[in-house]
Amino acid sequence: MAHLLRSRVPTWPPPPRGPSGHTHQEHDTGQQCYDLLVIGGGSGGLACAKEGTRWGLGGTCVNVGCIPKKLMHQAALLGGSLHDASHFGWEVAQPIRHDWRKMAEAVQNYVKSLNWGHRVQLQDRKVKYFNFKASFVNKHTVCGVSKGGKETLLSAEHIVIATGGRPRYPTHIEGALEYGITSDDIFWLKESPGRTLVVGASYVALECAGFLTGLGLDATVMMRSVPLRAFDQQMASLVTNHMASHGTRFLRGCIPLKVERLSDGQLQVTWVDLASDRKDTGTFDTVLWAVGRVPETGSLNLEKAGVRTSPDTQKILVDAQEATSVPHIYAIGDVAEGRPELTPTAIMAGRLLARRLCGQSSDLMDYDNVPTTVFTPLEYGCVGLSEEEAVARHGEDSVEVYHAYYKPLEFTVPERDASQCYIKVVCLREPPRLVLGLHFLGPNAGEVTQGFALGIKCGASYEQVMRTVGIHPTCAEEVVKLRISKRSGLDPTVTGC
Repeated sequence: MAHLLRSRVPTWPPPPRGPSGHTHQEHDTGQQCYDLLVIGGGSGGLACAKEGTRWGLGGTCVNVGCIPKKLMHQAALLGGSLHDASHFGWEVAQPIRHDWRKMAEAVQNYVKSLNWGHRVQLQDRKVKYFNFKASFVNKHTVCGVSKGGKETLLSAEHIVIATGGRPRYPTHIEGALEYGITSDDIFWLKESPGRTLVVGASYVALECAGFLTGLGLDATVMMRSVPLRAFDQQMASLVTNHMASHGTRFLRGCIPLKVERLSDGQLQVTWVDLASDRKDTGTFDTVLWAVGRVPETGSLNLEKAGVRTSPDTQKILVDAQEATSVPHIYAIGDVAEGRPELTPTAIMAGRLLARRLCGQSSDLMDYDNVPTTVFTPLEYGCVGLSEEEAVARHGEDSVEVYHAYYKPLEFTVPERDASQCYIKVVCLREPPRLVLGLHFLGPNAGEVTQGFALGIKCGASYEQVMRTVGIHPTCAEEVVKLRISKRSGLDPTVTGC
């Protein structure tokens, strides 16, 4: 667990400066005092420490999440582009082969460079860094234990918990822990995972299965229920339909019962179909669990500080100011109850919290209309409410949905299937028809969604979107051409350029 410390909070008179210039002092007991102590070296913790783990600095996002995931997603997209290239006149040698080892080495080297960059930034900003495992001693004191077992006491007027979470292992399934891996492991494999079973229906499960398929590997997704449960379900169905039509196999309504290693080294998985109660087996080289995450709170001894957690999720209960049940202890990011498990929200929450603690601002984090993208082979970007959420909140008669199936220009020459390229804008029916949500399925969805997110954050109406001039020819311009409502029953397929 990384500890990042910064002495810039004016609400606690700092102790005398030592020869090094750091505003801390070491007592006879070895206890070091700081204005602000941040527990956790992930995106939120770094942002908070710089503004005001088992893995290196950067946490899940940098080491085993967003960054390596997007790079491997890009590797898979390049494979598709190579197949398209011949249609545009390029002569590409066949067969096209992918070298997992070479890709993994390049991705891992880049991640390591980011770790070093974070260390340099902390040093430049006079942030003291400890690579310790942390636990609370009392409301103001934390005990840090180094890899060698040495204990150091650290005290602070303000403490921020930003420890994030870890992938969950389904330990009730025989062989799950012994033979399975998680997203913490897939990006650091030296050799190709080969034929892979991905268990789960989350965005992590679909993203991993998607890039594995795109790299030419055999990937199967086993889902107990619906995919992308927290997202718009029409969009989720289109995402999985596209994946299925491009080679990813889906076992729907199934749960694994046990995993065994065979004499040839392969893994035999036994599962049951919940609808028919029929058992079946399959052999795989790798089993990847993507069945949710658990917060890193178990070893923090939160009870010694009086910090309350949710009995259901074990996440830390916080208020609008990110404060826990102990006013000077805060929690941000994935470890906090009710917060989106997204890197950018943790970063912004950390920065805003640091500014408030430094007396520079009173701004609170706004968790409404946070954009995100699922980096499946056909990317899905969204911001605002899903269609289901809009109807539940405002009533079906008060909601209008404008939509379109479109074909990206890049898909035309190679005659790619565009049947799942789809956009919808969810609005209130009453003028000026406030936009409640945008959902975009297609190439570069993250880039498209990020741009429109600003307008939606500023309260854009459907009329304003329609008065926006599109950039031609782009996929994004299809958003400002949405004229057909679901209620009309008309064919929403875009024709012409």
